[in-house]
Amino acid sequence: MNEIKINNRLIGEAHKPFVIAEIGINHEGNFDLAIKMVNDAHKAGCECVKFQTHIIEDEMIPNEVVPGNASESIWEIMKRCRLTEEEEIKIKEYVVSLGMIFLSTPFSRAAADRLQKLGVPAYKIGSGECNNYPLIEHIAKFGKPVILSTGMNDINSIQLSVDILRKYKVPYALMHCTSMYPTPYNKVRLGALNELKENFPEAVLGLSDHSLGIYTCLGAIPLGASILEKHFTSDRKLPGPDNPISIEPDELRELIIGSEAIHKALGGTKEILKEEQPTIDFAYSCVVSIKEIKKGEQFSYENIWVKRPGTGEIKAVDFDNVIGKKAKRDIEVNQQIKWEDVGRY
Repeated sequence: MNEIKINNRLIGEAHKPFVIAEIGINHEGNFDLAIKMVNDAHKAGCECVKFQTHIIEDEMIPNEVVPGNASESIWEIMKRCRLTEEEEIKIKEYVVSLGMIFLSTPFSRAAADRLQKLGVPAYKIGSGECNNYPLIEHIAKFGKPVILSTGMNDINSIQLSVDILRKYKVPYALMHCTSMYPTPYNKVRLGALNELKENFPEAVLGLSDHSLGIYTCLGAIPLGASILEKHFTSDRKLPGPDNPISIEPDELRELIIGSEAIHKALGGTKEILKEEQPTIDFAYSCVVSIKEIKKGEQFSYENIWVKRPGTGEIKAVDFDNVIGKKAKRDIEVNQQIKWEDVGRY
């Protein structure tokens, strides 16, 4: 099976889902709040927290473009919410001290270089940069695993990104994503995971989800999603464009527990397990006498039937093979019939 490795964590269908708590910019540029969110994710049992690295002068030109989930320009949002390099260093060191994995999404070449300097173990590339081929190539040259979100892109544009990652022999994962905040359930399109699998058979797959709650992430696991990413916050009532669509600590904990449970439940075939024998012993039905039966009397619907427990010799499946045969001995009522009790016609 396909897999990538981030630090010592193997990620792929053979392993439990890798859950990423995307803190992003939910801290609104507040360092202490960022640390609180790290702590809350850690208490919920999460392995990985992800931030966003914004060096806005290298990322964008001054503009008045307002995102659909905000009331101010993207320039003003990022200017307010960005973390300094010193703050990112401290956050990364703190995350690592908790035994967690620190990731951050670079939105520019300068941001990618900063993260390389920080020694991140892998790169998460956002949907908006999926067709930013110069940036993808710049990141691919670092030779580290790449998790690439694919919202707002189709197979053709994703193919060009994958070609770059293949060129540099970079281990990679593709995250299906719908860039709507929040994403209506009927726009999540989990079937796209099958399309990604068909077109990029060597890729590890995942879901970067912006719908409300954890339902669609859990639903993606049987379709091959090995990475589950959700925006995360300590409190949805906090200000900021992404906080209202984020999951809180209790939901993150349920996502981690539920995703592991579903992963364990996958696969297998329809067969009888040896572990089911104790239940078979009481739950199966066997052929029993419902009246006293004399030797030489024929077995009929009036004197035999099928009843629990399942410890008898003749199971319900063979009931019709006993009907019409003759009893070879006297049989009391409520006795399990044995094959040695059954004679010919």
